[in-house]
Amino acid sequence: MLDRLHIADTRPGADGFNPTAPNAANYDEAKTGSYTLPELMRLSDGTPVTSPELWQRRRAEIVELFDREVYGRVPATAPAITWRTVKEERATEAGMPVVKRWLEGVADNKAWPQASARIALRYTMPADAKVKLPLILSFGFPEGFKFPGPPRAPDPGPPYTDQLLQAGFGYAVVVANSIQADNGAGLANGVIGISLRGKPRTPDDWGVLRAWAWGASRALDALGRDPAIDAGRVGVEGLSRYGKAALVTMAYDQRFAIGFIGSSGAGGAALYRRNFGERIGNLAAGGEYHWFAGNFLNYAGPRTEFDLPVDAHMLIALAAPRPIFIGAGTVETGDGWVDPKGSFLAAVAASPAWEVLLGNPGKIERTDFPPVLTATLRGPIGFRQHQGGHNNRDNWPTFIDFARAKLAAVRR
Repeated sequence: MLDRLHIADTRPGADGFNPTAPNAANYDEAKTGSYTLPELMRLSDGTPVTSPELWQRRRAEIVELFDREVYGRVPATAPAITWRTVKEERATEAGMPVVKRWLEGVADNKAWPQASARIALRYTMPADAKVKLPLILSFGFPEGFKFPGPPRAPDPGPPYTDQLLQAGFGYAVVVANSIQADNGAGLANGVIGISLRGKPRTPDDWGVLRAWAWGASRALDALGRDPAIDAGRVGVEGLSRYGKAALVTMAYDQRFAIGFIGSSGAGGAALYRRNFGERIGNLAAGGEYHWFAGNFLNYAGPRTEFDLPVDAHMLIALAAPRPIFIGAGTVETGDGWVDPKGSFLAAVAASPAWEVLLGNPGKIERTDFPPVLTATLRGPIGFRQHQGGHNNRDNWPTFIDFARAKLAAVRR
């Protein structure tokens, strides 16, 4: 891809391990630098966006920019997905009877049998509910997955799945790597490999983040067929790289009613132009470049983040007018890499999109960075920093309260 872009190499990213390195990651607010964000509320011809109709035109322009320069385009050759139920059982969770289902979505690879994909989706709903219920779809791992290294201590308190059930939600998990592998070598397989049909990616072909988001949309297709699920009140959640994927999903698929974006960092909710934690050079390196379109590498080569025609506030704004909750840990507890303040500032800069669509109710609750553990929940953009480090666990109770309040207005 570098050869196709006529780039000799990408510049190094921030070093998050060695604070004395010349390119050490910055965690000092005094050194974040100055920047001007690209215009959100102005059409490419200079017309101010002052109405919902003009916002729809601006939204289409922003989607095109992200397609071309950041996440890549979903091609017409993306495969059809056929879903089948692998297993179904009744059980008891959170003190209540539930129905659990495991589904598999098989990608049609007749056009290129050398590649394949079987999307793993599992979900749980309260049994015998009298009305359709909302559901939160998470990007996650296969059942029984264990992280490398020493065993992790059990999470305190009830698992988030119990919390959702007790609040009247179902929950689902789509296994991201079953849609598309999380590495560059895997681009020849999975849904991207099927769509490429043996050819290399072009500079604006889709990357893995866009493929994961596309896979979440196919999961929503399947979930929407269950009469127990209110398809108009399905949300999407993710942490870290899956937080990026959840935000991309919210941006591209307007059927998702709410988003929980956790510790998503650069490439997600954090501003590229802020010098804090993760930088574009990190995203363009060997471990992460496959998340993005090839064109994105330009901004870690001869060009920089200041040349990008977009920034994170524009991605967040694509969720409008739907509610979205953005969370993170703190710098002090190990989540500085994802720049929690940069994510909040991006949310503030995105809020004019909600205002033009919803009027005064669309305003973000506050524009000053909230203290740790202070939730911003009154407007359609929620935000909270917890003290638990790089996780969503400590924000689930707050998100559930936010979701119950916001989704009550769209109950079917």
